[in-house]
Amino acid sequence: MRKITKRSIAFFLIAALVFVPFATTAAAAGQTQDDEISGGAMAIDFLIVRPVGIVSVVLGTAVFIVSLPFSALGGNAGSAFNKLVAAPFSFTFTRKLGHFEELKRGGY
Repeated sequence: MRKITKRSIAFFLIAALVFVPFATTAAAAGQTQDDEISGGAMAIDFLIVRPVGIVSVVLGTAVFIVSLPFSALGGNAGSAFNKLVAAPFSFTFTRKLGHFEELKRGGY
């Protein structure tokens, strides 16, 4: 009885390891990218995400100003500016309304 249980567990484990990659590939192939942005996504972007972005620009600028002497001494003031000020500014003010693809890819 114990030998049958071990074999069945081994069989299901091997089957799962073999068939799971095929299932995820098939599921990914079935999805299509919709270029049409919904009104709900635009509303959420305008009412929630953009105000949070404005706050992040203000806080990032404040942190950059406070940390500027240290980052200048370390030689990474430009990098600190890009991460703390430029990226939040770009995300908040230059991104199209309702477009979150850049956020998913880590573009900002």
